[in-house]
Amino acid sequence: MPKNEQTAETPAAHALAVLGEADRLFTAAEVSVAYDRLASEIGARLNGSNPLVLCVMIGGMVPTVEILRRLEWPYELDYLHATRYQGETRGSSIVWKVSPSTRLEGRTVLIIDDILDEGHTLAAIQKAVRAQGVAALYTAVLAEKRHARRHPEARADFIGLTVPDRYVFGGGMDYRNFLRFAPGIYAVKGL
Repeated sequence: MPKNEQTAETPAAHALAVLGEADRLFTAAEVSVAYDRLASEIGARLNGSNPLVLCVMIGGMVPTVEILRRLEWPYELDYLHATRYQGETRGSSIVWKVSPSTRLEGRTVLIIDDILDEGHTLAAIQKAVRAQGVAALYTAVLAEKRHARRHPEARADFIGLTVPDRYVFGGGMDYRNFLRFAPGIYAVKGL
């Protein structure tokens, strides 16, 4: 091939290269234990309350499935889609793509998401859900990032794992829309 005809790396190939160089923070087994603990803690608090579980798409999909498959009591399920990242590694303004279709007034609601980082998206979701007159609101996240940049109104009641202040993926968290299902939780080299 002539020198001026360079082939561009595909996004999927780039994601695989990132995975190959990443630091594994938690194994798949350690993540599974965190899900077991989250389900147990959620059950101790919410069993018998007929909660409405709201999955925050897309990242919350994996934690929602993993937590709910461990619950052996009734709940209802709906979803919402609000995002700041849209496939990028840095967040911008919040974009609401889908609001929950279930009536929230008077309900006990459990929001499940992948990570509590700076918390801007989660704070906006919590505010919007509270504004609909819920009886009680709880939030569960697989991971919470350690840093001091947290939005003052963002909080999680149930936290599976604590991760360092690095760009992480796996367990629902993505790297440029890839690697959500990586076997464990990883940190990107250099980010």
